[in-house]
Amino acid sequence: MFEADGAIYRSVAAHAVDDLRLLLASKTFARMRARNAVVETDFVDDAAFSTELPADRKLVRHGRVPFVSYPYEWPFELLKRAALLHLDIQREALAEGMSLSDASAYNIQFIGVEPVFIDVLSFRKYRDGEVWAGQRQFQMQFLNPLVMQSLVGLTHHDAYRGSLEGIESADLARVIPWRRKLSFNVLGHVVAPARMERRAAGDAARALNDASKVRLPKKHYAGLLNQLRDWLAGLEPRVAAVSTWQDYDKANTYGAAERAAKNAFVRRYCGRVKPGLLVDIGCNTGEYSQAALEAGAGRSIGLDLDHGALANACRRATENRLALTPLVQDLMNPSPGQGWRGAERKAIGDRAAFDGVLALAVLHHLAIARNVPLDDAVAWLVEWAPSGIIEFVPKSDPTVQTMLALRDDIFDDYDQQTFEACLAKRARVVEREAVSSTERVLYAFERT
Repeated sequence: MFEADGAIYRSVAAHAVDDLRLLLASKTFARMRARNAVVETDFVDDAAFSTELPADRKLVRHGRVPFVSYPYEWPFELLKRAALLHLDIQREALAEGMSLSDASAYNIQFIGVEPVFIDVLSFRKYRDGEVWAGQRQFQMQFLNPLVMQSLVGLTHHDAYRGSLEGIESADLARVIPWRRKLSFNVLGHVVAPARMERRAAGDAARALNDASKVRLPKKHYAGLLNQLRDWLAGLEPRVAAVSTWQDYDKANTYGAAERAAKNAFVRRYCGRVKPGLLVDIGCNTGEYSQAALEAGAGRSIGLDLDHGALANACRRATENRLALTPLVQDLMNPSPGQGWRGAERKAIGDRAAFDGVLALAVLHHLAIARNVPLDDAVAWLVEWAPSGIIEFVPKSDPTVQTMLALRDDIFDDYDQQTFEACLAKRARVVEREAVSSTERVLYAFERT
């Protein structure tokens, strides 16, 4: 694979060319492209490139995904959309005589909140009687994380990031309450696979031999996909009635006029800079990402840890057709480089060159709630992009007072003058405005 002229190119081995031609000529691919559910793919003349390919290989050009994200960062709503897309693609392909060789969640990316399938070489001609080759992978990377959050109330992100192949059925079965295991779907898709995994671990040779003899009629294959889709489509996350920040855009420490001033400040910045790719750190429900996008930003990647707020951000993006992708991130423990040689899955800050950053009501959470030195916190925020907005919230603000209520105030250097000095070492202030009666101040900066 290589990149040229903003596009992604991939060489295709001889044994895969016929299957790819079958896909590109199919009605399935045409329908998927029409609804932007699969990445753009075309054969190209490799003679136009200086790269030397073996004679039996072909070259294809793919459309570009604006930002790469991983399933351990997706809120429940996005993981569910990705799972349903995978099943829909499988069903359409099977009806036209094709199947998928795997079921990796990493084969799906998001443009805004809409999933897109990116690995067209996963498609191959269907073989009569074949079983679903990717069923166990689908269970680990899609089904089990969704079921864990829906039936048990445990979010999948930490477990998934700790095991990049997903969540084992045996591990999930241990935490599902016994009464939930009596469900037909849970018995068939979680409990039974867990037992088979344990049996296979005890006698791998016999399990492999038994699996090689299994035949699955095509109508049963399709029925399995349909049943799974119906089940997953009805799953909803089991979370507390109200999360900490999910209603922050409605219930906060400043009034309507102050909120409007903050919104207008964001719009002025984005109208002036027009950042192509914006990162909204602590995006909450996506209110200010929406303002940024409406004012001239191209796309926004929203980062937050509150699952209720992210659910509302997904809803906002869907209802308003926003180019916003909300992702789960703990700012004190952001996604690192992982996988083979630490480079297979890139760290969150290394996947794109952001053009702008919004850091609204974030700094005090880092400096006071999490004890990050003020200068270090400012440096980290400025590093994200060449320009952006940082909000400074003083100690007199009710939110900070709440943070300090049950602890000693050891933050002698947390004040506006020190913050401005920290920012001045790295950037120049283009605009500043106090936007609340508690003297919250917004700073639009350009990195120097």
